[in-house]
Amino acid sequence: MLHLPAVWNDINLGLYSHWAASGDAGAGRVDAALFFAEFAIYAAPLLLVWGWLRRPESQRLPLLQAAVAALLALGLNQIVGLMIFEPRPFAVGLGPALLAHATDSGLPSDHLTVMWAVAFSLLLTPAWRPAGLALALIGLPMAWARVYLGVHWPLDMAAAALSALVAALAVHAARGLLLQPAMPMLGRLYRKLFAPAIRHGWALR
Repeated sequence: MLHLPAVWNDINLGLYSHWAASGDAGAGRVDAALFFAEFAIYAAPLLLVWGWLRRPESQRLPLLQAAVAALLALGLNQIVGLMIFEPRPFAVGLGPALLAHATDSGLPSDHLTVMWAVAFSLLLTPAWRPAGLALALIGLPMAWARVYLGVHWPLDMAAAALSALVAALAVHAARGLLLQPAMPMLGRLYRKLFAPAIRHGWALR
């Protein structure tokens, strides 16, 4: 098991001291941080589901691409977690976590990885670029919140961004070979499972 070099630990600690909640943190700010830390993540899967149901078939490949990018990025995170153990701030005595969390390694942040893997992937497709930009922007307060509440280091967020970007670019490059051939089968399965919703106009064919 590897550990971060001392210089990276110094950077982490320096940034964290300016970013994390202090003892006089206001209830309103803590509540806002809790919201972004726990619930902002749902914007990504909700957007993908909504897009698949309410956008024509010609616009669905980027949604599949974004979902696969998120899964790949999480897989990369697991590899990093097996190689490098980075205890979370609260686990090394830097105050209590204001958000309940296990004491596993925090590098990279899975929450931000999912959000930005979907965001970066959608940004690569012009038709979905506004949605990707929106998710990327939502990721900023999410990143702030998870550090502010004491469950992540700032560099956990940088690592999440890198993991998300690598996954998004890799899946985008391979989409024609790996994802495009699966679209007809997925389309047939979707139309079969959602036939009632399609008939009632709640979902597009």
